Amino acid sequence: MILLTPDLRERLLTNGHRSGLDHVPVVKFFNPLGIGTWLATELDPDGDTLFGLADLGDPELGSFSLAEMTSLRLPFGMGIERDILFDGLFPLSVYAEAARQAGSIVCSERLLRAAAAALRGER
Repeated sequence: MILLTPDLRERLLTNGHRSGLDHVPVVKFFNPLGIGTWLATELDPDGDTLFGLADLGDPELGSFSLAEMTSLRLPFGMGIERDILFDGLFPLSVYAEAARQAGSIVCSERLLRAAAAALRGER
């Protein structure tokens, strides 16, 4: 599977040129056989360094390598995949807050909405 289509790459690069903002995640990657979920918001001009929320057992904001994810070989000939149905609905800070509360990126819509309300100061 191609992890980044030209459109996704362009959106990530555009966000990368405006770093420091609370972007909505553009793409979600996941390990189909186990732990590992990544939400990417930005791509550096080097074409490899992504920024976003990574969860390998403990969610954290930071940078990760597209080349490393692409080269990873899992059992049964599988690799890291892109969630083709993912549609980022909230800024990355909301996903990060929901992941902290749930202990992982994979969390319910209810929890995401609650995190969004908390960041806006609502109850």
